Amino acid sequence: MDSRTGLPVVGMVGAGQLARMTHQAAIALGQSLRLLAESAEDGAAMVASDVQVGDYRSLADLRRFAAGCDVLTFDHEHVPGEHLQALAADGVLMLPSAQALRFAQNKAEMRRRLAGLGVAAPAWRDLSVEADPRAALEDFGAAAGWPVVLKAISGGYDGKGVWVVDSIEGADRLLAAGTPLLAEAKVDLDFEIAAVVARSPFGQGAAWTVVETVQQDGICTEVIAPAPRLSVEQAELAQQLALRIAAELDVVGVLAVELFVDRAGALLVNELAMRPHNSGHWTIEGARTSQFEQHLRAVLDYPLGVTAQAAPVVVMANVLGGPDDTEPALDERVHHLMATWPDVKIHLYGKGFRPGRKVGHVTALGDDLELVRGRARAAADYLSLGQRAKVDAHE
Repeated sequence: MDSRTGLPVVGMVGAGQLARMTHQAAIALGQSLRLLAESAEDGAAMVASDVQVGDYRSLADLRRFAAGCDVLTFDHEHVPGEHLQALAADGVLMLPSAQALRFAQNKAEMRRRLAGLGVAAPAWRDLSVEADPRAALEDFGAAAGWPVVLKAISGGYDGKGVWVVDSIEGADRLLAAGTPLLAEAKVDLDFEIAAVVARSPFGQGAAWTVVETVQQDGICTEVIAPAPRLSVEQAELAQQLALRIAAELDVVGVLAVELFVDRAGALLVNELAMRPHNSGHWTIEGARTSQFEQHLRAVLDYPLGVTAQAAPVVVMANVLGGPDDTEPALDERVHHLMATWPDVKIHLYGKGFRPGRKVGHVTALGDDLELVRGRARAAADYLSLGQRAKVDAHE
């Protein structure tokens, strides 16, 4: 407990934008959020007061950090699994647990576990356990059809660690690199959705509106709530599935289940994330309880908040870094954005701008999907590209 507040100390490993927005939620709840940052220049470390600089790959640094916390949680999945097991053996309370996190850290483990639960997914094959991965991939491609999606079993994010190959010859360079790979059938995709839920140690669950996610070059550019092309029945199925996965895997905190909707309308699980997620950023202004507040409530085993949507339509658009010579300067872009779109909410993460990097997001709310989406997209593009965007200021 923090002697100053009489409230628990939550330790978050990682100090990126997720930790930054979790810190904002912690302030309103009166809670102390302690961060393990790689650098004092990390986005959350720039705004939080209780920061330890250390390496999440170092067990000694993790143990030193955990010593002052009532519960540990995470803003990424990259802490080595053996370190998580060691912390658990030390008696450190981690939520989600090491046992649950392995299904977010290892795509092959995730696929095996979900298959055992009867959860629909693309056809897949774990090449890392094959004596001859090339021959196994060739057999898989012949059965599933080319092209095939190859994924790094651990460590990938935002399109990194994912490759689409048209033939076995096209995979040779990846196979030769020695990265453990998972092969998946390429889905005849209609669109993508995300079902974000939360679960407490008590077993209480809560689900937000199912959203559509718009991807470009493997990076999510927009999130639309509610998913406009999803039927009510499909949305309910997705929520129920996400809550079931959270319970079966004993996830505590926020769980994001990313799904494909294929041309036949089937829902296929793509990825899991056991932390606040990009597809839930819209909840800061767009829901009665944000994913960041809910994550804190869950890991502290407080009752969960209501997730009702604050407006009929909410659209979040990611701000991606533009060219180095983007004009006008960022401060002036923020000024003009506020004047042009005064209803649009800006979230910048304290990151340096570089092409394609997620540096922030904007959120717009309203009644009309096309108008709300147009305003969010135009505002995000203006922050990214300035005068280069050539957007209609009144769109």
